[in-house]
Amino acid sequence: MTARRPAILFVCLGNICRSPLAEAAFRREAERAGLDVEVDSAGTGPWHVDEPPDRRAQETARRHGIDISGYRGRQVGRADFARFTHVVALDRDNLAVLERMRPEGGAALSLLLDHVPGRAGEAVADPYYGADAAFDETWADVSAGARALVALLARR
Repeated sequence: MTARRPAILFVCLGNICRSPLAEAAFRREAERAGLDVEVDSAGTGPWHVDEPPDRRAQETARRHGIDISGYRGRQVGRADFARFTHVVALDRDNLAVLERMRPEGGAALSLLLDHVPGRAGEAVADPYYGADAAFDETWADVSAGARALVALLARR
């Protein structure tokens, strides 16, 4: 039996700040590592379906050489637990929503920072209501999580 290609879905509340930044950071790290993986992001809420990421998230990604302007918000659904091998939440509240949605035998669930040594159980702070600088902190967190998750998947 051939191992299934890893497929990672990053999930936050609205899919306009944290999860698109996590998707972008993970895509870059996976490419650097030569990891063949499917990547996407979604939100647990419906408010920003089909909308681009927050302009501050776009600016943050752009400063790191990544264009996320083409990303569009979407809401996570039960089918995602069959499509993806890993569903990665950005905070505990969204993890709890995902745990309630997850069918038996569905994708593995975790928090992004669970993959970073010494940060298990920590949430990536939501920068939406903060100053622009909060997006830099979010980028640092999602980048650390992306590096750790790519390293884990590359070992399998």
